[in-house]
Amino acid sequence: MTSRPRATLVGLTAILMWSALSTLVAVSGTVPPFLLNALTFGISGVAATIGLAVTGRLGVLRQPWRVWLLGVAGLFGYHALYFAALRWAPPVEASLVNYLWPLLIVVLSGLLPGERLRPHHLIGAGLGLAGAVAVVTKGRAIDLDPAHVAGYLCAAGAAFTWAGYSVLSRRVGSVPTATVAGFCLATAILSGVCHAVFETSVWPVGAVQWGAVVALAVFPLGLAFFVWDHGVKRGDIQVLGAASYLAPLLSTLLLILSGHGRFDASIGFAAGAITLGAIVASKDMLLRRKAPASSAEA
Repeated sequence: MTSRPRATLVGLTAILMWSALSTLVAVSGTVPPFLLNALTFGISGVAATIGLAVTGRLGVLRQPWRVWLLGVAGLFGYHALYFAALRWAPPVEASLVNYLWPLLIVVLSGLLPGERLRPHHLIGAGLGLAGAVAVVTKGRAIDLDPAHVAGYLCAAGAAFTWAGYSVLSRRVGSVPTATVAGFCLATAILSGVCHAVFETSVWPVGAVQWGAVVALAVFPLGLAFFVWDHGVKRGDIQVLGAASYLAPLLSTLLLILSGHGRFDASIGFAAGAITLGAIVASKDMLLRRKAPASSAEA
């Protein structure tokens, strides 16, 4: 397997980890969003930074201010905008607008040097979006009330922020992925400030809730950002964008398995649409993997 497909597979593991986010948040209790961000990004950032210190690689954190601006805007900016969207708009509609980010990654990737946007990329992302709509709405009508326009704008801002961060990360491909440790620390500090200003402290209670916080820090709000950085810098970014619609589907399935939801026809439709979309968008990568075998047989 060439390095590009391998990097794509590494990036896809981030989507698997993000699918556990909702379940772990539900188990973590009623910790307010910015405090939860401060705790989880703090744990992941400190652990990663200690790892850099032990291996003598702290120097990777010395990056130009543009790199820091991109990383902190991506991690902290996205979460801050999404939290604001959930505060100022109904969660279903806010989540739908936010889930434009995988489609935006596919579309914006066409602007990158060496990348070419093809019809099957857009078809795959479109199928994924249709599946995400089915997951989030559960078949009910969408009501975009003008009274919640501020929330919708924040959700759209979150979508553009994460898509922009993911695509622009390719432009700084020479920056080591380990630098994400610094981005996590900065996100934790800024989240702590926002918590102090906007929220009332509610801490995790007991081993189960604290265990969920640690699991969040290790996987969806920790390691996931490192493997995603590697994937978008060196993998097939169109495939990663389209396949990202697996996150809301897998998240819903995990909630169902943990007793926080139920399976219905809309979930079945979403499973089919998102899976088909990911396969269609991955056509080039799948054909490249088959080519060597075909040549050997000849």
